[in-house]
Amino acid sequence: MNPEQDFVMKTIKSRDVHFVRLWFTDVLGTMKSFAVSPSEIEGAFQEGMGFDGSCIAGFSPTEESDMLAFPDPSTFQVLPWRPSSNAVARMFCDIHTPDGAAFEGDPRNVLRRMVDKAAESGYMFNVGPELEFYYFKSQTEPEPLDRGGYFDLTSLDYASDLRRDTVLALEKMGIPVEYSHHESGPSQHEIDLRYTDALSMADAVMTYKLVVKEIAVEHGVYASFMPKPLADAPGSGMHVHQSLVDSDGNNLFFDENDPSGYNLSETAKRYIAGILKYAPEFCLITNQNVNSYKRLIATDETPSRLSWARTNRSTLLRVPGYRPHQSDACRVELRSPDPAANPYLAFAVMLAAGLAGIEEGLELADPIEDKNLFDYSPKAMHEAGLKRLPANLGEAVNRFESSELMRKVLGDHIHSYLVETKRAEWVAYLTHVSPWELDRYLAVL
Repeated sequence: MNPEQDFVMKTIKSRDVHFVRLWFTDVLGTMKSFAVSPSEIEGAFQEGMGFDGSCIAGFSPTEESDMLAFPDPSTFQVLPWRPSSNAVARMFCDIHTPDGAAFEGDPRNVLRRMVDKAAESGYMFNVGPELEFYYFKSQTEPEPLDRGGYFDLTSLDYASDLRRDTVLALEKMGIPVEYSHHESGPSQHEIDLRYTDALSMADAVMTYKLVVKEIAVEHGVYASFMPKPLADAPGSGMHVHQSLVDSDGNNLFFDENDPSGYNLSETAKRYIAGILKYAPEFCLITNQNVNSYKRLIATDETPSRLSWARTNRSTLLRVPGYRPHQSDACRVELRSPDPAANPYLAFAVMLAAGLAGIEEGLELADPIEDKNLFDYSPKAMHEAGLKRLPANLGEAVNRFESSELMRKVLGDHIHSYLVETKRAEWVAYLTHVSPWELDRYLAVL
């Protein structure tokens, strides 16, 4: 037993842990879990815990359903919202097949594989996501709790206590929080996690989403990460700040001698060029639902044109300039993803696109600093040569299906599953007759 495993066993005993939940996600990013007794954990570290993979979306057919979950001892945490006596803990798991191979349908394995590939080139991938969400009075009707606005600290912001309890719970689980505040929509909020390596952050994002929902339930309300729950209010995004560092922690995106004045290295510029080139191909991962595109096509809300800048928030990718001359602050921010995405796959495809830009030696287009792209018509965008992200899920599936990079990064198993599943979702949406259509057409046609 290694030191991390030994620590888990000692903590289980000292903290009166009676149940350990083993967590993992399906391909779409839905959290899955089963609980085991502490007496099973030592064996689970060595031999895994068996479960039926045919019950998990995107895993295995019935005839190949046996799977093994191997808990990662570095992710052990006691759940703070459960009682301290007869406590409950959790560990994230890596999924393997009975022959011991890493399962190709495990999203955590996809990200680990990409992180390892980056490490072979001397890169460590750090990310810092900003996840937005709404509080509603119930899960059946999207009725906000307040009418507060961006950064409001007034009686309008009824959810301050919910945010506080959520932040405290996250920090008890070893997940540091950088900011928390009311967002611009009514009852919309944001809690930003402090940047760290991509695999740890993907685990943290899954934990974050569950903690937000658990604390909301304790307060008798519902938290939703739906990208666009209200037609007349802003959608919820997951802006992802990202950078590459070397083994000594030096930021490889920073170059104070950058002739453009942006303090960006050639590595950073090629990374940005890779993101811009492949964003339409990975959009199905970062924006995976029909509803995601109702946020993306809102012309004054979410950037959808393949563009970049420092101060211009209407561009798809931004280079934040809060501390422009500090190496550790140099990063790029992708503004299109939403919080419904599977973070393991989302971080993996972003990293893959950036690395492809570096490997291909892509040249970065000029930034767009002095134009509000939200005010541009589609015709003006076309005349300016600004290409866009897919406008709907159907377009996203088609771009994703034909992408050799996405197939290579995700593997045939996940790639083909997503094409089939998301195309079926798009067809189901197209054939659904909505109340809007009935109200508009039934009485006049």
